[in-house]
Amino acid sequence: MNMHRTGLQEAKPTFAQLFTPKLVTVLREGYGLDLLRRDLVAGLTVAIVALPLSMAIAIASGVSPDRGLYTAIIGGFLVSALGGSRFQIGGPAGAFIVLVAATVDRHGVDGLLLATMMAGVFLMAIGFLRLGTYIKFIPYPVTVGFTAGIAVIIFASQLHDLLGLTLPGKEPGELLPKLVALGQAAGTVNVAAAGIALLSVVTIVGLRMWRPGWPGMLVAVALAAILTALFQLPVETIGTRFGGIPSALPSPALPAFGIAEMQAVLPDAIAFALLGAIESLLSAVVADGMTGRRHRSNCELVAQGVANIGSAAFGGICVTGTIARTATNVRAGAHGPVSGMLHSAFLLGFMLLAAPLAAYIPLAALAGVLAVVAWNMVEKSAIAALVRSSRGDALVLGVTFLLVVFRDLTEGIVVGFLLGSVLFIDRMAKSIAVEMETPIVERDRADTDPDVHPRYQPLDGADPDTVVYRIRGAFFFGAASAVGTVLDRIGDQRRNFILDCTAVPFLDSTAANVIEIAAHKARRAGVRMFITGASPQVRRMLMTHGVRPPLVRYKATIANAQQQIAAEAAAPR
Repeated sequence: MNMHRTGLQEAKPTFAQLFTPKLVTVLREGYGLDLLRRDLVAGLTVAIVALPLSMAIAIASGVSPDRGLYTAIIGGFLVSALGGSRFQIGGPAGAFIVLVAATVDRHGVDGLLLATMMAGVFLMAIGFLRLGTYIKFIPYPVTVGFTAGIAVIIFASQLHDLLGLTLPGKEPGELLPKLVALGQAAGTVNVAAAGIALLSVVTIVGLRMWRPGWPGMLVAVALAAILTALFQLPVETIGTRFGGIPSALPSPALPAFGIAEMQAVLPDAIAFALLGAIESLLSAVVADGMTGRRHRSNCELVAQGVANIGSAAFGGICVTGTIARTATNVRAGAHGPVSGMLHSAFLLGFMLLAAPLAAYIPLAALAGVLAVVAWNMVEKSAIAALVRSSRGDALVLGVTFLLVVFRDLTEGIVVGFLLGSVLFIDRMAKSIAVEMETPIVERDRADTDPDVHPRYQPLDGADPDTVVYRIRGAFFFGAASAVGTVLDRIGDQRRNFILDCTAVPFLDSTAANVIEIAAHKARRAGVRMFITGASPQVRRMLMTHGVRPPLVRYKATIANAQQQIAAEAAAPR
């Protein structure tokens, strides 16, 4: 990104710099056969991973498996072609399973498609309003707790197919009622289905350990399908439940909508947009960390919005950046967005050529795939580190996790964010320090003096009529009360007051108001007030709030203020 510097500040990027897709950037750099070969290999590798995963996520979300493929094909292509990340792979994500399933349950598939389109519009608006930067301010404990909560919900949703249970009625959506219903149906376990699920899990985990380069999920699903067909195992398959998958993309169409329908799905659309923004930008950040590149947050959100609209138009579900598939893309040697576009093309080729084979895939095998995904989603080392690091981080992590599991995903994110923000404000407020015993001229001491930082007694200073307060740290509303209490001592037997702001990197309007009150109090008490070391930003904020001469005097350093005090004291009266 070419930006000229003005002083110490960078010029604001232009619209074109913010929203030019990375595909355009990569093509401008030069793109030849060698790079295309790298992207071909990476795209095929990711497609092999995405094939079983897309169908499994769709089924777990309460829709047919073909909708997961539509999502990966249309949404994934648009995310790569228009996005602000070189390596982002878009498609259906496990984090959306709970939200999508709940939306389908309340509003049907048409309601889901409408909510997905509305979420796409919201994402585009967030991107064009350049709010993408702020989405990344979600605290780390919130994302870890949220992801762990989603993993628990995903695993619980797969117990029915993992064990081949037969329920007398509809499976409850909430976790505790779900577990109760599944427990009551424990006597209906299908041994063949449980065996297929176990075989799938063992195959995926085993290949990951012994042959990490092999596509473990695809091998597990293919092996389970072959065994089911050969031995005519009594297990549910994609064919028996859904009748297979079509061998072509449907024609694009808009879902039925009106004011009433849009109002009904508005909460779901907002939840889709919020979660999609967080998940996509988190995935882009992971890719940046693996490659050293930098993504364009707002461009990425606009692309995610277009992708969600396009996916819904073809009957697909929510699209977002997927961390596991994006990481696979990077490790496979991708050069740029062309690999993601090719991954979608390979998935389309599977639909066109091998769709009938999908009918033999047992649902227990796909449940085994999602069980492994759920296990991998739980960041065990991160949880342990957060629990050890501080009680505050552990509290945010725990509250977010419990709310996601037992209440609501959006509620978990919002409450976790607010709790994390309050704890951060408390920490920042406690970190500010006001030094009241700093001498203007430090006394000489011997080299052998054991007291490296001797305490200063105000009456021993160079000028007993002058006191120096030095503020260290960000001075904002959280610390205003504590600092204001200290500044209330202005005028106690002193004629000169120096407030040193050299170590204040930031000052907000509340803090400026506290200093203004202190300045007026000093003036009423006949005390001359000097502010030293204020940065241009801090000085501008103070001046805006009326802290300007002759109420106070600004000096670059404490020594400058001392010189003026001495000069005025020596001047004839």
